[in-house]
Amino acid sequence: MYIGEQLINPSAERLRLSVQLGVERVVIDNRGTELVKPGGVWDVSKLREYREWVESFGLKIDLFALDVGSILLDYLTEETSARRQADVLKQNIQIAAEAGLTALKYNVQMVGITRTGLRPGRGGVQYSGFKLASYSPEADRKHSYWGVGYPTNQDVGGSGSSLLCGQKQSREVPPVTEESGWRAIAFLVDQLIPAADKAGVKLACHPHDPAYPLGGLNGIEHVMGSIEGLRRFVALSDSPNHGLNFCQGTVAEMAPEPHAYVIRAIEEFAPRIFMVHFRNIKGGYLDFAEVFPDEGDVDMNEAIHAYQRSGYEGILCPDHVPLSDLDPNRERFMSFALGYTRGLLHAAGYQPKITTLIN
Repeated sequence: MYIGEQLINPSAERLRLSVQLGVERVVIDNRGTELVKPGGVWDVSKLREYREWVESFGLKIDLFALDVGSILLDYLTEETSARRQADVLKQNIQIAAEAGLTALKYNVQMVGITRTGLRPGRGGVQYSGFKLASYSPEADRKHSYWGVGYPTNQDVGGSGSSLLCGQKQSREVPPVTEESGWRAIAFLVDQLIPAADKAGVKLACHPHDPAYPLGGLNGIEHVMGSIEGLRRFVALSDSPNHGLNFCQGTVAEMAPEPHAYVIRAIEEFAPRIFMVHFRNIKGGYLDFAEVFPDEGDVDMNEAIHAYQRSGYEGILCPDHVPLSDLDPNRERFMSFALGYTRGLLHAAGYQPKITTLIN
């Protein structure tokens, strides 16, 4: 296992910082840039050049974001459009392979990553959280994660809407039952996995965040909001290219006893985990806050050992660190999370590669 970062359209300076922090592999989200041609198809030459540019800093791209847009919702309301979008996605999987990428990540979120407010934390930081009893449409609009952004730095429906990535407010979405949710996800997997197998590209799916109550929220079911849901998703295909972006924080949010639940999930799904969001929460099912990795209810040291004994050897990325006006870009907090994770790996016997100093 090794530390890594998930970066959104990083600058040269940001990539240099990653290297200085000891990162050697990254996960890149490059949506909304010139890599995409009209119609949504990637430009293979520009994508290859982008990979080579990242590699020029001494980094390797482990996974690259595949934006599935509104295909899941569209499949339930306008199947012809969804099939057109699937054709574009299949082309992009092949183009990714031709550009030298080996794995892609995608998200099955139909509405935003639902949050209801901010809670005070150590030293005056703020934790993004979800509490079902405090839910309101206004809190959802204000505090949820939309597309590639973070809470408090987005303008849903305004200038930031170009990167909503297919997500909509729940009041804009027709009901998504358990049956229709699985039908849409099965369609997506059926469309993408054959293309991934042909191209030799792994696809890592991020599950629904957060787990919703039984019966859903605002008519929306989060069918991948439990171990049972993850199990059903994995069973949709036996392809070795069909797997998970295992968000440890999201899995912790699924249960009233998050630590035991996370360990159980790691041990079951490790063979299908292609990347990990290594983050922590306080609380649990329907009432939690996203905190620093060292202060949550999941024992992160035990989690490292669970990955280790289960055979996972991939990337561990910080994710959803707290908010503070002292760290508006979250670089200090991400750096803290990276160092904390590196320390756990070192204690578990993983030694960082010694790189040669260059002038």
